[in-house]
Amino acid sequence: MRTIKAETIHNAVVDLVLTAARYLPEDVKQAIADARENEDSVSAREILGQLLENAELAASSGLPLCQDTGVGIFFVELGDQVHVEGNLIEVINKAMIEGYEKGLLRKSLCHPLTRANTGDNSPAVVHVDIVPGDKINIKHMAKGGGSENMSRCTMLTPAQGWEGIKEFVVRRMAEAGPNPCPPTIVGIGIGGTFDLAPALAKKALFRPLSEPNPDPELAKMEEELLAEINKLGIGPMGLGGKTTSLGVKIEMRPCHIASLPLAVNVQCHSSRIKEVEI
Repeated sequence: MRTIKAETIHNAVVDLVLTAARYLPEDVKQAIADARENEDSVSAREILGQLLENAELAASSGLPLCQDTGVGIFFVELGDQVHVEGNLIEVINKAMIEGYEKGLLRKSLCHPLTRANTGDNSPAVVHVDIVPGDKINIKHMAKGGGSENMSRCTMLTPAQGWEGIKEFVVRRMAEAGPNPCPPTIVGIGIGGTFDLAPALAKKALFRPLSEPNPDPELAKMEEELLAEINKLGIGPMGLGGKTTSLGVKIEMRPCHIASLPLAVNVQCHSSRIKEVEI
């Protein structure tokens, strides 16, 4: 059994929060650059160029990539041979609070009804899975409200199958239009249960754009959905073009014989994700 100090996790999470807010992942920057080269629309090329310039300015200045610094989302894989000194959820939450404070990041969380701000962007949203091993892997996402608002979950009938999935996803992105600040990345959760499908959809967004799905069948589905979404012509920031989405990522799990859960989690072009292994 390996013991990991709470301080070690705390410091790692603070760094995750600060880094994710300021530095656009290399795979996303490359995807934007590639899309710019392939665009026919002058305005689309100009917008994609501005997104790349924004990423460089954020990295050089230390300012956040976007004024909406989002909700602190964490997916944790906790090794079954790890003992954490302290309460893991509390450690992550306190570190998230410190990261937002140090980085002068906007605190966006509020009471759902009174709209009173919590004041420190807490609580963090933490998903924990127990896995074999003596390490902790922590994935962090700063999830903005504009893209999150465009996400949806539904329960299809088994008979609707792949065609029903495709119809729902493409229609959802058409309805979303410019609201999630395209070009987007689309996470899709298929199967599981009503509560699991959205978590799968969000988890899918952590797979790099440069990595195809390891399941050939799902990889083909991702390609087909991306092509259909980009046929919508919404384009960067909704002003037209071939690049409505940079990628589609799918996570799938078995489900009940009477169900076909489906969730779509939309990510904006500012895909602020970072992970660390301890």
